[in-house]
Amino acid sequence: MRYVVIGASAAGMNAASTLRELNPNDEIILISKDENIYSRCILYHHLKGIRNLEQLCFVDLDFIEKNRIDWRKGKAVVHIDSEKQEITLEDESIIYYDKLMIGSGSHSFFPPIEGLREASNVVGFRNFEDVVAIEEYLPNVEHIVVMGGGLVGIDVIAGLLPHKKDVMLVEMGPRMLPIQLDEVAAKTYEDAFRKEGVKQYYGTGIASLEVVDDKIVSVMLQDGTKLPCDLLICCAGVRSNVEFLKDSGIACDRFGLLYDEHGKTNKDNVYGAGDVSGRSPIWPVAVKEGIIAAYNMSGIERTFDDFFASKSTMNFLGIPTLSLGKTYDYDDTYTVEVKQDDEGNYKKIIHKDGIIYGALLQGDLSYAGILTQLIRAKIDVSKVKKPIFDIDYSDFFHIKENFEFTYKE
Repeated sequence: MRYVVIGASAAGMNAASTLRELNPNDEIILISKDENIYSRCILYHHLKGIRNLEQLCFVDLDFIEKNRIDWRKGKAVVHIDSEKQEITLEDESIIYYDKLMIGSGSHSFFPPIEGLREASNVVGFRNFEDVVAIEEYLPNVEHIVVMGGGLVGIDVIAGLLPHKKDVMLVEMGPRMLPIQLDEVAAKTYEDAFRKEGVKQYYGTGIASLEVVDDKIVSVMLQDGTKLPCDLLICCAGVRSNVEFLKDSGIACDRFGLLYDEHGKTNKDNVYGAGDVSGRSPIWPVAVKEGIIAAYNMSGIERTFDDFFASKSTMNFLGIPTLSLGKTYDYDDTYTVEVKQDDEGNYKKIIHKDGIIYGALLQGDLSYAGILTQLIRAKIDVSKVKKPIFDIDYSDFFHIKENFEFTYKE
């Protein structure tokens, strides 16, 4: 049996590892545009100067050799023929597969702003090559505009701080990390970054660019503010890497690759996992989906029924924060409870009819494990006779005579 995995990030590497564990004697081929294995979640550590490329690697350095994987690195896939079960690479070589897992991930999205894609001093922040490009620019630039205040944009800014540049954040939403945080938790970060000299512009976007000799020299915001710009880093979202699936017969929608809870696509022997779906661009989800796909490719049925993807953890400027479930876009039928102290600890829980739907923790995260279980399992806490911030495992678990944990009825 020949297993082929496309993509050397969270989904692909965990699929390859699981495939080898389940199929010790079969052939495994890994194809990736990347020439190195690294965690995209901590790319900013390289920019910050606290990790080198080897330290960004999230598997053992001998992973490829130890697992006897044929790695075709630095190779882009340009087409898949799902009927012949053939993959064509950019060098025109063709690879046959018995079972295929597509974990090709995503790429930075560049909004349709006139001159943006043509300018030479615009960089995304998705691959190691982006980090290298930014680091090459740094000695020769002073004014850096970061477009997008989501997790990737704030990663970039955190990485830029040691370089003492004039950093400006432009975010269309009303606050920093608008999907993950509410006004209170966001303000804590906004104030902290402001103290570090980061200028911030919310509720506005980039309307136009001033380009001289193919380089952006300033940006005009929608509210009329003009910002000097020597380097523009685009963190305005991502798009799935599915261009090579055109005319393959493998189904996609406007978000990305389509696959079910087994990781199976509409084509026999073709599976998917990770960011390529365009739905849950979170590392733990990509890991789980890669593992589930590998099991089903190996003929062992597993179902990824834990679609609790709305979990984000961050720790910028020494301020740990956790966002769980539904933290925004809820109506007045939900009850919101908040607990805050003078030491920077903030807790917010959103619940309805005894079920907790979302939570925010900042500062002290010790309650995170319990809240994750309560939200994921939709455990009814209405019968618990204590404040919602004081619930512990004993309130919804009990132990049988054989010491097995079960939910309380």
